[in-house]
Amino acid sequence: MSPSWELNRIGVVVGPQKPEAVGVVRDLRTWCAERDIELLAPTEISDEVSCPHYSVTNGQLSEDLDLMVVLGGDGTMLGAARLIGERHTPVLGVNFGWLGYLTEFTLPELFSALEGVRAGRFQIDRRMLLDVGLRRGEETIVLHRALNDAVITKAAAARMLEFECRIDDYFVNRFRADGVIVATPTGSTAYSLSAGGPIVHPSLSAIVLTPICPHMLSNRPVLVPGDSVVEISFKRESEEICLTIDGQLVVPLKPRDQVVLLRSQVVFRMLRPLNRDYFEVLRTKLKWGTM
Repeated sequence: MSPSWELNRIGVVVGPQKPEAVGVVRDLRTWCAERDIELLAPTEISDEVSCPHYSVTNGQLSEDLDLMVVLGGDGTMLGAARLIGERHTPVLGVNFGWLGYLTEFTLPELFSALEGVRAGRFQIDRRMLLDVGLRRGEETIVLHRALNDAVITKAAAARMLEFECRIDDYFVNRFRADGVIVATPTGSTAYSLSAGGPIVHPSLSAIVLTPICPHMLSNRPVLVPGDSVVEISFKRESEEICLTIDGQLVVPLKPRDQVVLLRSQVVFRMLRPLNRDYFEVLRTKLKWGTM
């Protein structure tokens, strides 16, 4: 139980191709108006829902909000994490998608959850983020944050990748594989899980390295401390490689590029239902115990 929380300004994020969510935003606008709360919507739907829009600069929220409501699936939540950036705005995710590991509230729970927030009936998960940098020569030319993972893969027609991994400047291995996934505990139930990686409780500070279809079956997923610095580099001149961040941002890589990953100083704050624990989510989403 947390202290009561005064909500003055709420933002909303709507997932792409979720036209049914627009009606929910209108209902949310009415709920906010009855409680003297300002609701701000994305620019692309603000006129449609008769709400002012929040400001975004270089893809990141540029004003303070007391809460962000995300209407969509986990992909929408990943986009919201980038949108919030370095701000401390907590997020309440409402599942309009399929699995919904991150968007834990159901639509019927939305307004009772908001009332619960105002009354202090909520818990906040602080999720680890990765800073993902692309170093070319002596210069870092790209820097993004990942809530789930950073994935390095070959282009469709390319051969198996050869890459070298170092952790805290210690040599780990020289891999041959279709790629590698570097995941946070949050991302351990995403692509990494499909590739054979472990499930990691989101409260842990850890980084998961999962090779994708490794040439040697002895190349298994590795779990390292969250304060590790992971460096991945490539030697072949002819590789066609790309770096994908949270499945949404794609960066082409060149031979001799180096990808550097480490725990971000920024955390992502998610509201969770008081009556639902992480293992219940796993049982539900992974259908554990069903016959």
